[in-house]
Amino acid sequence: MGQSLSQMYIHLIFGTKNRYPFITEEIEDSLHKYIAGILKNLDNQSIKINSVPDHIHILFCLSKKHTLIKVIEEVKKQSSKWMKVQGIGGFTWQIGYGAFSVSSSQINAVSKYIVNQKEHHKTHSFENEMERFMTEYNISEYD
Repeated sequence: MGQSLSQMYIHLIFGTKNRYPFITEEIEDSLHKYIAGILKNLDNQSIKINSVPDHIHILFCLSKKHTLIKVIEEVKKQSSKWMKVQGIGGFTWQIGYGAFSVSSSQINAVSKYIVNQKEHHKTHSFENEMERFMTEYNISEYD
């Protein structure tokens, strides 16, 4: 094969430091657009981004040009700086993250799940959500 082909969909989740509710309704749309721009600049296709006050979900197609950790590092670093410029003093993301592979056949289902975050978190905590992902993806060692 004379070319390199890649199609990896990632559902990325990470929270604000200490789960502080930094992401207000006034700033969330602009934050989502800014993160989509970061992804685009790194040659990644943003599919769906949504947040609640203390964490964010990002569904994107990972470019073959950058490693996942590099993309996550840039998204968190650049968006954190942007939030501070917007006047959100003390803003920072938590150190960790959850990154889960998504089959192309599940893109619509995951997109719907991300869109419905506010409704979802009326009855499910972030901790419960992450524990469900750990179980679903057979991840047994985590903090």
